[in-house]
Amino acid sequence: MRMIKPMADLYEQLRRLPGIGSKTAMRLAYHIIDRPESEVRQLAGALLAAKQQIKLCSVCYNLSDSEICEICGRRDRDSSIICVVEQPQDLMAMERSHGYKGVYHVLHGVLSPLDGIGPDNIRIKELLLRLQQTQVKEIIIATNSDIEGEATAVYLAQLLKPLGVTVSRIAHGLPVGGDLEYADEMTLARALENRRNM
Repeated sequence: MRMIKPMADLYEQLRRLPGIGSKTAMRLAYHIIDRPESEVRQLAGALLAAKQQIKLCSVCYNLSDSEICEICGRRDRDSSIICVVEQPQDLMAMERSHGYKGVYHVLHGVLSPLDGIGPDNIRIKELLLRLQQTQVKEIIIATNSDIEGEATAVYLAQLLKPLGVTVSRIAHGLPVGGDLEYADEMTLARALENRRNM
């Protein structure tokens, strides 16, 4: 039996979300249809509000609802140490470790020539500009330990070392091919403690 068009459209939109397969998309679609209209309106409103109100921090490019994110705005953070991460969810994972007191820089991607993603497609230029404007003593590269993350880390290290800043890489306490956002707090805390120079 063919799905009615409104259900098929909802299903297709849900299936586009990362980590959502066909069965989950179908379960979510039926769940949404079964909910009262007021709840569905709240969900739709929250989605629109998030899209309209969330912007990138003008300093680190983390997600924020103001010009400068909460972390960059705090005076108790050490702005001379910058931890470079791939995505905002990686920053959140690092924060859960409670082992890092510096600030961040979010690249919003990694180098991936096969996907057409080069240095100009992620926020490397912004990091270099930031280093010109602030006194930084160390850059901690905390990209994932997959091929693209390693390539990005090596590229950044080669780019940053001539600038006279210490460049370190988080220790590989994380499984090869693992993502920061799925690592537990203890693993991340140990990875920060055992970082190495590049």
